[in-house]
Parts: sequence; structure tokens; C-alpha cells
Amino acid sequence: MEPKFWREKWAANQIGFHEEIFHELMCEHWVPLVVDCAARVFVPLCGKSRDMLWLRERGHEVVGVEVSDIAVAAFLEENGLIAQRDEFGRFSRYRGEGYTLLCGDIFDLTPEILGPFAAFYDRAALIALPPETRQAYAAHIQSLCAEKTHGLLITIGYPPDEVSPPPFLVPREEVQTLYGPWCEVTLVGGGDTQVKGVAASHNAYSLRVI
Repeated sequence: MEPKFWREKWAANQIGFHEEIFHELMCEHWVPLVVDCAARVFVPLCGKSRDMLWLRERGHEVVGVEVSDIAVAAFLEENGLIAQRDEFGRFSRYRGEGYTLLCGDIFDLTPEILGPFAAFYDRAALIALPPETRQAYAAHIQSLCAEKTHGLLITIGYPPDEVSPPPFLVPREEVQTLYGPWCEVTLVGGGDTQVKGVAASHNAYSLRVI
């Protein structure tokens, strides 16, 4: 999806994809990654995800990127956070205690703009992208990661004739194709969920950059 699509979704408050609770697979499978509690964690296409609060509560500095300034402003306001705003490259940057939020197109990110990070958490980015964009996205994430970076990736599966994406279903084979050439990929868990009222499944993958 183009950035304009997601900006319009946020502007129209069509954000059924936003979850008010911490993601159960994150809560179960983040700690076993053995990421230092003081490590910086990158959250692509972060929206106003409360999962960032969970990561911060564990001591991580959180750096998120999001295309909608409405989402960034909502995250800060709803959680009583104060941030200073400036322009940084092609991004509007919001910096507060423990958080850096970059508003702009994720494909404009560079290692210099993002800064170093030890781990990334992808619950909403890969599944927000159509198949023709996912290869470029995975390659871009690779370009931002240092060796031995950890990651937790969560994907969705559902009957394709019963749900109109997004979110997009991402089969296990595609995860291996996208990340296997540059990461150690391990399926660490899964379970049942719902997507737009339809019974679905979700999987969690541990990633470690080779």
C-alpha cells in the first residue's frame, strides 16, 4: 500500500487494525530473544501501538517509524508523553524520554537517520504490505540492521476468500524466502486470533541477522 492509503485511513479514523492490548505473542516471545533491557528497539510502521509502551516498560529505548502524523500525535497524547519535534532529513522527528518517533516513509529511512538498534519488532509492517512490496521491504530492513540484530516478526493467516486485505496473509514459506538469506529464522509460537471477525491464526518468528 502507498503511504497515502494509510494516511487516509488514519485521517478517517478507520483504524480497526489498532489493538488496545499488548500483543500476546510479543509478551510470550520477546523475553526469550535475550535482548539487553537497555537496548534500542526499532518498531517499523508503529502506528500508535501500545506494544511500544510494553517495550519501554522493560527498559528499552523505542524508535518507531510511522507514515501518519495523526498516529504519532495520538500515541503521545493518549499516553501522556511529551516530545520535542524537529525536522530530520525527510522525517518529522519527535523525541521524548525513551522514545524517538519518525514520521515519514519507511523507505526513506537510512542507518544515519534511524541510528543503531539491537532489535526490531514487526507486528504490523510486513502484514500491511502487498506481496509485490514485501521483498523490497525485507531488503530495506536488512539494509538498516547490523550483524547479530535480533527481531520478532508476527504474521497473520486466514482463509483468503473470506477477508479483504489488509492485513495481508503471509505464509511460512514466504517468511523463509524473505528473511532466510540474511537471518536465522525460527518459528517460536502461534495461535488462534480473528481478522475482521473471521477465525484466523498468527505466528511469531524469532529472527537473528547473520
